[in-house]
Amino acid sequence: MRPATRMPSLPFGTGTAGTGTARTAASTGPIAGAAAGAATADATSAPAGDESGAEDKRDVFVEQSPTTMLQVRPPQEEVDRRLAAREQAANTRPVLPRVFQVLMAVFYPVVLLVLAIRLVTTNAFLWIEYHRPGFPADTFGFTTDDRLTYGSYTVDYLLNFAGPRYLGDLVNSQGNPLFLEREVAHMADVKSLIDFAFLLGLVLAIIMVIAIIYLSRRSTGGVRRGLFAGSIVTLVLIIALGVLALMGWETFFTDFHKIFFANGTWTFYTDDTLIRLFPSDFWSDAGIFIGAFVLVVSSLTLAFTWPTKDRRHAVARAKRPGRRAAAQ
Repeated sequence: MRPATRMPSLPFGTGTAGTGTARTAASTGPIAGAAAGAATADATSAPAGDESGAEDKRDVFVEQSPTTMLQVRPPQEEVDRRLAAREQAANTRPVLPRVFQVLMAVFYPVVLLVLAIRLVTTNAFLWIEYHRPGFPADTFGFTTDDRLTYGSYTVDYLLNFAGPRYLGDLVNSQGNPLFLEREVAHMADVKSLIDFAFLLGLVLAIIMVIAIIYLSRRSTGGVRRGLFAGSIVTLVLIIALGVLALMGWETFFTDFHKIFFANGTWTFYTDDTLIRLFPSDFWSDAGIFIGAFVLVVSSLTLAFTWPTKDRRHAVARAKRPGRRAAAQ
């Protein structure tokens, strides 16, 4: 073995204290130097770091804590008040659907009656009447073809826009005026009444169509309820009028003319053209047809709109929140 080489003396000084100090510095030099360097770097870079940190705090998005959305529960009185208001709003029904349903119930009998009158004022009804077995013949010489021809002129006058001359200028086979002046004047009054009835029926029918469109979109079962109520009203009216007519047709017919025409303007002799074309049997048949038509149609409407169990359940399901409206 070779002997260890003697360590040279350190240049920091001589003596025991200097040697210990040098050794301590040598042994701790790397750690202490690193710590000292870090401290020096921190001290020199502290101002720049503060400025950059402030900028970072301004630029960084800070998400709010979920607990910031929490709310304090309101008092029980406030909760009860809100629930009561919500329940009242849910139970409150709109006014407009009810108005449309009432209008449908009121307008339905009028529209149906006007439709029946329109079916009577046709040449087809004339043909059926004049060819009906048992229809009284004209004792003054009109044949069935004559009645159909002259009667068609009368019906056409009620439906067109012509004036009284449309009937006043007609002549018979002998060249004499077919209708007397008072007959033409009465037909002019009838034309005015028919025009008003048809116009009224058309306006009410348009309103009913609007009501049906609105109720079909906004009120489940609203159309059915309106027609159901209208059919009941119609049946009550037509049955009451039918009873009055059966109790005395002549009285009923006379009272009807007294309501709509002035006295003395609607009575004629048996040999006048209007009586020969439209005898009493014609008007009784027309009344029977109008009554039967209105009765049948309103009865069918009542049957098809009857509030059955399934329909009531469908309306109840439609009123529940979160459910789609059920079909009518």
